Amino acid sequence: MNTTDTNTATTAKQSGFTLIELMIVVAIIGILAMIALPAYQTYTAKAGFSEVVSAAGPAKTAVEICVQTGIPANCDDIADQAGWAAGALVNTVVISGTEAAGYVVTVTPNADVQSGVTADETYVLTGTVANGSVNWATSGGCTAANLC
Repeated sequence: MNTTDTNTATTAKQSGFTLIELMIVVAIIGILAMIALPAYQTYTAKAGFSEVVSAAGPAKTAVEICVQTGIPANCDDIADQAGWAAGALVNTVVISGTEAAGYVVTVTPNADVQSGVTADETYVLTGTVANGSVNWATSGGCTAANLC
């Protein structure tokens, strides 16, 4: 009777990852990073631009109060206030226009304060007066840059 001893032949079990498996993981991480970084940069630029959008609030409110109350008598004479542009990212906040043509609030950002925001990406609100209220429309360089 022929018997073989199964204890004499030991098999070594291999553990760990092969080089090709590790290279695939690194490639997948690289592709994900390539997609995520531009999206993150756009997100941070939009978050920073919210300071510019917020700076238009007091000027917008000043026009709305003037239209509703009639004080001052001519809303074309609303003076720009220095405190409206107090943010680090805000350069100027200017009210222009007339009731007949529409009031325009223009906010210009400072360049090189926030990554992804330049001085060309202005935030422009155009207000048309109808029935004692103001309807606002957004335009400017921020719409083309998809920041506002």
